[in-house]
Amino acid sequence: MLNLIWFAFFILSFVGACYQWLVLGNTDIFSSMIQSTFDMAALSVEIAIGLIGVLAMWLGFFRIAEHAGMIKLLSRVLEPLFLKLMPDVPRGHAAHGSITMNVAANVLGLDNAATPMGLKAMQDLQSLNTGPDMQGRDTASNAQILFLVLNTSSLTLLPVTIFMYRAQQGSTDPTAVFIPILMATSASTLVGLLSVAWVQKINLIDRTIALYFSALAILMAALASFLASLPADQMASSSSLLGNFILFGIIISFLAAGWIKKVDVYESFVDGAKSGFDIAIRLIPYLLAMLVAIGLLRTSGILDGAVAGIAWLFASLGFSTDFVQALPTALMKPLSGSGARAMMLETMNTFGVDSFAATVSAIMQGSTETTFYVLAVYFGSVGIKHVRHAIACALLADLAGITTAIVAGYLFFN
Repeated sequence: MLNLIWFAFFILSFVGACYQWLVLGNTDIFSSMIQSTFDMAALSVEIAIGLIGVLAMWLGFFRIAEHAGMIKLLSRVLEPLFLKLMPDVPRGHAAHGSITMNVAANVLGLDNAATPMGLKAMQDLQSLNTGPDMQGRDTASNAQILFLVLNTSSLTLLPVTIFMYRAQQGSTDPTAVFIPILMATSASTLVGLLSVAWVQKINLIDRTIALYFSALAILMAALASFLASLPADQMASSSSLLGNFILFGIIISFLAAGWIKKVDVYESFVDGAKSGFDIAIRLIPYLLAMLVAIGLLRTSGILDGAVAGIAWLFASLGFSTDFVQALPTALMKPLSGSGARAMMLETMNTFGVDSFAATVSAIMQGSTETTFYVLAVYFGSVGIKHVRHAIACALLADLAGITTAIVAGYLFFN
């Protein structure tokens, strides 16, 4: 799928360039497109190198949390909920631990750390997969589908990667999008869970489930109530204050837990940070491929033409069109994580990191995971060929997340 999309970007760019040259008389178009490839190639390296420090830092803190036993503690806290949502997974099974570690990595916004944990969880769940309705082990089980949808909806309480990109691009307030992203990712996760529960006939009217969701609802209601009491022009600054307080509180809790457990916090941090260098460098080819292709799309006029068409449609329906420039990120998000990230970065680079379009694009980037990528990697790792209702439920969650991202953008920043 990604191969086809990437190839199509170049073909469409060539068609757009020919239109600019032959119809509009722009004889400099091919010169501009070649220059765009050079600019985007340089940008991809700058971004990857700039990520090394902050990415290594968060992976270091996460390693301290692992050594301090905070992941195991979280597993014990969440196991009663998973026993209700995944009744086919027995108490004490290894899947509970690997699922919890994956969820924790997603919650902390450590996408690259979440993937290996997610693959381990999928393998643990596959060990229990006898084939639903006797369809064979190449058919996704109910537990695997629920886990997959929860991953694609990606409840992220600490989207540090988004903060890194915004800070790197020169934002005056990188964490201002914290609360809007929390709203969007919560909406996508809730819709994903409800859709899977409806298909699988999971009884969500349960005391245990109700307790967990009540706690989450109380937290969200408290945040919403606090923000609603503020003037509109203070919402963004309050979101930034709360986000920075929580981030620093998380760091202190990791270090305190490690110190209490007599973990060598310095060595653990260094050990975890080492992987940050490898991850950041491995991003360069993916960023290079997508940024060059997307830069060509915009230079050729194709991307602007598509956005203008969508803007015309919403304008004719009487809606505001301020969000339209952020839509390329939303359109790419289900297909490619690197593509959506490149779209977001390109939007920041074109309109300014603190522009409304770039801000909404950042919220969209943090609202969900990459549906088709997660499907291919997670199910492919255990030989699942028949995904049943996984795609439909995951895309429904994506739609909820993107829609909420747009609404939150208008609420906080317009």
